[in-house]
Amino acid sequence: MFHLLFFYLYFPEDKTEYIPVVLKLIAVLILALLVIKYLLKRSAIEAEEARKLEERLKAQEKHDQEN
Repeated sequence: MFHLLFFYLYFPEDKTEYIPVVLKLIAVLILALLVIKYLLKRSAIEAEEARKLEERLKAQEKHDQEN
């Protein structure tokens, strides 16, 4: 089974055929890093908003219990 996979592999004699593939790979990696960075930043913002909301709700609950 494993030896059948070698029929699908293609290693070009002209190594310049690798250039477009490498450029596409670099572009995809850069985009992936930008998306991860954006998601981490957005997650931190939403966590801060959730913390503020939780504090506000706790303060309101405490105020309601005092009355």
